[in-house]
Formats: sequence, structure tokens, C-alpha cells
Amino acid sequence: MKKAVVLVSGGMDSAVVLAIAREQGFAVHALSVAYGQRHTSELDAAAALAAGQGAVAHKVVGVDLRAIGGSALTDDIDVPEPGSAGVPVTYVPARNTIMLSIALGWAEVLGAADIFCGVNAVDYSGYPDCRPEFIAAFERLANLATKAGVDGAGIRVHAPLQHLSKADIVREGLRLGVDFAQTVSCYSADADGRACGHCDACALRAEGFAAAGVADPTRYAG
Repeated sequence: MKKAVVLVSGGMDSAVVLAIAREQGFAVHALSVAYGQRHTSELDAAAALAAGQGAVAHKVVGVDLRAIGGSALTDDIDVPEPGSAGVPVTYVPARNTIMLSIALGWAEVLGAADIFCGVNAVDYSGYPDCRPEFIAAFERLANLATKAGVDGAGIRVHAPLQHLSKADIVREGLRLGVDFAQTVSCYSADADGRACGHCDACALRAEGFAAAGVADPTRYAG
């Protein structure tokens, strides 16, 4: 089986991407990044998803982005209500660049030519590092900056959810047997993974299940 590194955050999008990579016949090496996020219960969810979906391995790499702050997810900044204009304060500076770079390094070590991530350009809260242009640019960088790229083997960065709505992602997950009750999407999830029900991530998730006509399995606090 071909090897692939799959970024798994513990949220619904990465759970579906993990299932897609498995369906395509890859031996999945799941990678989660403990970057100093306040909602660490997503890492527990990532471990459960990796085990439940038959990942060959699940690695958690630590990077302290709290040290630079600048985001409501890594600093003492309130998580905003949905609807704020511009790039919201839940954007974590350079997060996807850093995560993909770590995935790229592990892929080289494993001899894997494929990296999967769950970025989405439709319901993406305005994050600049979720755009198709970013993914294409990172793939070019990956092939310029690595031994695998220089040797001609090539690195491919897959973002299979890139142009799907949250409702489409829900439907795809159900087709693949993803247990969405295991996933944690909330920016303010408590230690048990229960969602706040108020942040942008909760709103997008709830809208996705509603639009797909599917019962929302999210556990809410309070």
C-alpha cells in the first residue's frame, strides 16, 4: 500500500479526509499538531479517530504557537461570535503552513509522496491559508524544498474537501461511515470535548448538518 500522511485535527473535516485517504487505498499515517490551542480536547478526538479508522500510526508533534500568540485560539483573546468582518481573530498565524511543513517532513522520512489535509475554501471563515491558491503554492514549495522533489519522485498535497460545502462534507462522511459524534470542531470546547454552541466553528457545523438534513450529533456544554 502507498503511504500517506494525513493531518488530523480531531474536527469533522479532517475525519472525512482520513476516511477518503483510506478509501483510496493509502496506508494512513495520521498527524496531529499540539500547537498551544486552548481546545486541547480535539487532540483526544484525533487519537480516537485515527484508531477507529485504522491508521497505521498516529503521531502528535508539539509546536508552541502560544509563544507568539496573535489568535483567539492560542492567546488570551475572546473567541468572537459569528459574523465578524474580515479575517477573524480565530485565524492562527501561519498555522496551516507550519502543519503542512511538519507533514512534509514526516512524509519524506516515511517515503510517502502524498499528504492529505482538510482545508476548505467554501465554509472556511475567511482564513487565507485555506484557499486553493495556498495549497497549490505549498505543493510547489514542497517539490522545490525536498529531496523527494529534487529526485523526481514528487510530493502531492491533496485537499479533497476544498470545494465542498459543510453539508456536502457531512454527506460524504456519512457515505464513508465517519462517526461525527467523535469529532470536536468547537473553538471553545471543554476538556470533555463538549461544544459551546456559539462560536463560528459551531455555527458552520450546525448549519452543515441542518442543510444535509441530518441529526447533529454534537455534544454541547450546559
